[in-house]
Amino acid sequence: MASRTIENYLKQLWLEEQAAARCAPGEGNRLVRGRPCVSMGRLAQTVGVTPGTTTTMVKAMADAGLARYTPRAGVRLTRAGEQLALHVLRRHRLLELFLVEVLGIDWAAAHNEAEELEHAVSDMVLAHMDRLLGHPSVDPHGDPIPTACGSVHMPDVSSLSDIKPGGRTTIVRILDQSPEFLDFARNCGLVPRAQVTVEKVSGQSQAMSVRPGSLPEVSISVAVAGKFQVVPCRAGRHRAKRGRPAAALRTAGPGQGRA
Repeated sequence: MASRTIENYLKQLWLEEQAAARCAPGEGNRLVRGRPCVSMGRLAQTVGVTPGTTTTMVKAMADAGLARYTPRAGVRLTRAGEQLALHVLRRHRLLELFLVEVLGIDWAAAHNEAEELEHAVSDMVLAHMDRLLGHPSVDPHGDPIPTACGSVHMPDVSSLSDIKPGGRTTIVRILDQSPEFLDFARNCGLVPRAQVTVEKVSGQSQAMSVRPGSLPEVSISVAVAGKFQVVPCRAGRHRAKRGRPAAALRTAGPGQGRA
């Protein structure tokens, strides 16, 4: 059984691999045999430890067959490491959804709570949570939940920043999940399942005006818009089986459910 520390490293490494795959070549990560390799400095930064500590842990993971370490290039997961990482990620995201929808924890606080619980919850309890929640496909922020078999569906999405004036889309995922940004998104009505119309785009000021549903128009920067993943409105209907309406996220107060 992997230790809590190794589980945290594997989960973070999987997330960094996904982020690296979305980046253009030369943005801090190299390719090894066609796959993104996460730099040791980047991994150390995201885990919150020194590069020396990260190198020691990565070498231990490599010895256990969970990762492949290439000096001066970085590290990437093996198939075994990826499966364990997805198992941890499944526990984390199901716990987030359970905390938000069943216990009424604020969606901005659920992440830290799930970080503590993900290493302790049993597979039996997790299976009951999954059944109670209706076998959801996404967590409260729109992140896909891996299946019990260790696969994850990554839908075809666009960035809100790429939508032209007059375009109507549905928000499906929020990439910036800091408490401050989640509060901002909720207060503006820019939450998962919200239908958004792009009213104006200013190239000079790098700003956009968007209207979430029937709510007032909101002015955001193009950089902020890039933190929202969207799909065409019709496709936005096909998401998790359970979940509260977008309005519940927008109007719920502290301690109330957020989905």
